[in-house]
Amino acid sequence: MGPATSDSSSAVRRRAVPWAVIALWAVAVAVAMTFAGKLGDVQRDEAVDYLPASADSTQAERLQQLLPGGETTDLVLVYRRDGGLTAADRGAAQGQVDAIAAEYRLTGDRPEGLPSKDGSTLMFPVSTSEPGQDEEARNAFVDDVREATADVGGMSVEVGGPGALQTDLEAVFGSIDATLMLATLLVVAVLLIVTYRSPFLWLVPLVVVGVAALVSRAVIYGLVQGFDLTVTSQSAGIMTVLVFGAGTDYALLIVARYREELRRVPRPYDAMRAALRGCGPAVLASSGTVAAGLLCLLAADLNSSRGLGPVGAVGVVCALAAMMTLLPAVLVLLGRRVFWPLIPAYGSEPRKRRNLFAGMGSSAARRPVAVLATGTVLLGALALGALNFPGALKEEDSFTKAPESVAAMARLAEAYPDRSSRPIDVLAPTEEADGALSTARTTEGVAGAERGRSGGGWTEIAVFAEDAPETAGETATIERLREALDDGAYVGGPSAQQLDLAETTGRDRLIVVPLVLAAVMLILTVLLRSLVAPLLLVTAVVVVWGAAMGLGGLVFGPVLGFEGIDPGLPLLSFVFLVALGVDYGIFLMHRMREEAARGAGPAEAALTALRTTGGVIASAGIVLAATFAVLASLPLVMMVELGSLVAVGVLLDTFLVRTYLVTSASLLLGRRVWWPGALSRGAKPVTSAAPMAEEPVRTGG
Repeated sequence: MGPATSDSSSAVRRRAVPWAVIALWAVAVAVAMTFAGKLGDVQRDEAVDYLPASADSTQAERLQQLLPGGETTDLVLVYRRDGGLTAADRGAAQGQVDAIAAEYRLTGDRPEGLPSKDGSTLMFPVSTSEPGQDEEARNAFVDDVREATADVGGMSVEVGGPGALQTDLEAVFGSIDATLMLATLLVVAVLLIVTYRSPFLWLVPLVVVGVAALVSRAVIYGLVQGFDLTVTSQSAGIMTVLVFGAGTDYALLIVARYREELRRVPRPYDAMRAALRGCGPAVLASSGTVAAGLLCLLAADLNSSRGLGPVGAVGVVCALAAMMTLLPAVLVLLGRRVFWPLIPAYGSEPRKRRNLFAGMGSSAARRPVAVLATGTVLLGALALGALNFPGALKEEDSFTKAPESVAAMARLAEAYPDRSSRPIDVLAPTEEADGALSTARTTEGVAGAERGRSGGGWTEIAVFAEDAPETAGETATIERLREALDDGAYVGGPSAQQLDLAETTGRDRLIVVPLVLAAVMLILTVLLRSLVAPLLLVTAVVVVWGAAMGLGGLVFGPVLGFEGIDPGLPLLSFVFLVALGVDYGIFLMHRMREEAARGAGPAEAALTALRTTGGVIASAGIVLAATFAVLASLPLVMMVELGSLVAVGVLLDTFLVRTYLVTSASLLLGRRVWWPGALSRGAKPVTSAAPMAEEPVRTGG
């Protein structure tokens, strides 16, 4: 065949391939729309879904669900009058409680009010198994009780207890998906408009990342149905942020590289092929580190962390697939005009302007030792702030704005300082229940204990500690109960759950952290064909994590007034900052390796890499930090803490560590940074990769 036939077949391929890719994605979207909306229906936010799989308290929670009536809904009604309750007040309160007991089948005897010593407060413990495990029925019960106690003739009344707290939590979780999606869309849209300065271009990556988010939700729904994967509102929300943050980062890199190739290659199809060949390995390795780091969470014992691993990994893989296939196809079909008004003409040169990152690189090159030492000392000093962290976050302190259930628990702690208002649940084999009850009553720190329900060979015993919930005294009582009771009994309840949560997250860190570091090191070693460069990058992101944690210690308690940190925060923030932070190191080091492979000296390769990738990395870092900062807008302390830490860590990594410290260390190491690969010996391996894009699209016309 002649040249004309070859050119004709190439033209057909250039037109057919993008349309075929778009058609495949259209089918995927059509299928995904059927299932994506159902993900909210299978999300689980029960206590057991956030607990350690093997803990005592988790086993107790599961056994309670098997007792007659299933899981109980435990409430505490708190009546108060500042001047002291009158006899009429106490009668009105008892009447309301009796009316509730007449409408719902309550467990135990008729609820009797327990007055506080100063006579200002009356507490009624109310428990029912009628709603069972039906979340809607439980929430309806709590709402009914709140409505029934609304009019109390001048007394204040608050409904607290574990059941009310769970209802308030679910009200927050129910608003997370929509709030997070809309806020993330808005943030990404604004940043893309500012970055691209084009009325059209910003829409393309935004639509594509929206498609990735839709498909990822459908895939997760399929995994829930096929493998009983646990998906919580927390993990679903974090997945949304990951898809938008990581997907937009990949889009920035691909679009920037495509723009540069359009100046060198006449046809958009060929320019996109060259762009994907050049930046594809970096994007693949970047997504691989994030997915691998998240999958390491499967080794965690904490149910919520273990479930987050595959959920987050699916989101990242869907974002990668969309950005490597759908985004290029759409851009090719739209051609150069999508960049209007800054259209990159074939054969043109980008507008010359002062390069901020070239200046940063030059300053690092002049005094690399001083820059490296100063930056290291600064980050180390910041990390010391972690010593100022408050203790573990109590369940009632989980909200940024306290709901009624939390206000009720605070009122109880004030009115009954010498008695716990929340029982410790003991599940004992029925044949050993009498002995367990006797042991519980004689255990130091126990104010009282009583039998509960029995069924399925198990009996529930409610134990009341002398100390307030989640205090050091109550924790000691729980530990003494576990020591005193036989191995066949389980000690649970909200306070025991928080204790087990803290202990398990500590064990999980010892397992997951080394796995994450090993997985990231392996991927970097394969990509960079070196041991020193990966070690440098991993060390850098670990230092960033420490500094971010230190800033959290200086801000969360003293400035934001948070009463503690979620026990899972150190592990989750480590996984995200290490896996996501290494992304920018990949972009930088991959370009540095390309320059070294072409024969550039160590200093030239390092400074060229910083100059040419600095703009892309900065844009990507700002987008990722902004998307995680969206989590800080949610009314849950855990989300605020996680979003803030990751956002601050990404910015530190982007503008300090990646720009100055990694560049300075690379300059000092010279060719040794590629040891033991061929580049460390001055060899020049053959490479077909073209340079990476110099700047985001905003840099020239």
